[in-house]
Amino acid sequence: MSGGGTADPRADEEDAASRGDTVLGRRYRALTLGIISVVSLIAFEASAVNTAMPVAARALDGIELYAFAFSAYFTASLFAMALSGEWCDRTGPLVPLFTGIATFGAGLVVAGSAQQMWMFVAGRGVQGLGGGLVIVALYVVVGRAYPERLRPSILASFSAAWVLPVIVGPLIAGTVTEQLSWRWVFLSIPVLILLPLAVMLPALRKLPPGEYTAAMNRRRILLALAVAVGAGLLQYAGRDLTWLSLLPAAAGLALLVPGILRLLPKGTFRAARGLPSVVLLRGVAAGAFVGAESFVPLMLVTERGMSPTLAGLSLTGGGLSWALGSYTQSRPRLEPYRERLMSLGMLLMAVAVVLVSTVLMAGVPAWVVAVSWFIGGYGMGMTISSGSVLLLKLSRPGEEGSNSASLQVSDALGNITLVGVAGILFVAFGGGSATADAHAGSSAAPPAAFTAVFLTMAGVAVLGSYIATRLKPRDGGPAATVAAGAAGAAGT
Repeated sequence: MSGGGTADPRADEEDAASRGDTVLGRRYRALTLGIISVVSLIAFEASAVNTAMPVAARALDGIELYAFAFSAYFTASLFAMALSGEWCDRTGPLVPLFTGIATFGAGLVVAGSAQQMWMFVAGRGVQGLGGGLVIVALYVVVGRAYPERLRPSILASFSAAWVLPVIVGPLIAGTVTEQLSWRWVFLSIPVLILLPLAVMLPALRKLPPGEYTAAMNRRRILLALAVAVGAGLLQYAGRDLTWLSLLPAAAGLALLVPGILRLLPKGTFRAARGLPSVVLLRGVAAGAFVGAESFVPLMLVTERGMSPTLAGLSLTGGGLSWALGSYTQSRPRLEPYRERLMSLGMLLMAVAVVLVSTVLMAGVPAWVVAVSWFIGGYGMGMTISSGSVLLLKLSRPGEEGSNSASLQVSDALGNITLVGVAGILFVAFGGGSATADAHAGSSAAPPAAFTAVFLTMAGVAVLGSYIATRLKPRDGGPAATVAAGAAGAAGT
């Protein structure tokens, strides 16, 4: 790496410890509040969209594209994440971050004004571009601004920033959807962008200079674009499930497989110890969680006749317990057991998804979903935040952007793949006909469609528990793992 700066927050570790700095201390307070503002905006959007999505899909006569409204976001964000990583390593995180926030807002406007389902899906894709730029830039900010001692705490604040939005998001979105229109759920959120812009800019301008690369790795960006296009083709092919769909499927695989092998650390898909397994677990965990969560509100609306507000509120406990799980992993005395915590977290996620599937049985009360998601959220909080801590710990100065991008690319790929698989299973088992009036308590979708989705995601979560046993490098320590990860990410 080459560049114009040499400042490294890790060089100030002992000094920071002696001053007793915290993430909300005088030195870091403004930056921490800015980060929390951005994450809270994204969290509010996510919880609001989950609540409004079943109504939007039915209003636009697009239940068969329900899963695509989620996967389009992740597909676009996959490309944006790789771009953001290179952009941050080249110029720093400020410009990618604010470009992403603006793009995110534009996508909300497109989705909220859509007249057809394909326009809605396109708007979600624009949102994904913005979200991908933002999330990688935030990880780079953490890696360059905070000493290693404080990173578990600031990453825990990422989860804490979800608490209030998860509580009020479903209630506000449900009320707006039922009293006004689902469109206003999307069209009103861009106004909230002004707060993060006002809070973040002064703090980011005070960031110490980092070690910047001389130029962007355009090959890596093109690989990410190929992966995104390939993933989109595979999703299109999965929707059709005819002999003709083999053509876009083959083209998608030809683009997807080589690109992914070069974008992620070498050994990722065989769960090599250390950094490769950290990256793989992130995709498996995120994909299993989102793949199941995406269909919970739809199940409650169509199968149990619940209102969009109540269906969205059933997921609230997951956001609260996610923050609690993230706080748990940030405790210094648990540092030696981080890998075990992550394995336990994935098992809790598997148990939660299985419990959710039992609500399809008539004798099981609907509140079981809320209890289940509280359990699953706690497991995810321990797993996701711990993975971020491990990644930054294994990253050399100046490589935080590309390594964070690898983590987020895995996250997006896991979401794309597993939400896509969930959508295929849902349609294959007859779920595409779930268009009946929810308030009448009837639906043409057989319970098997939801069962297939939930049990598959539970199985993936169990696989994640095994991957979590391979997070510690066997030999050579962190430096060797980082070197191997950097070589793989560069496509060598």
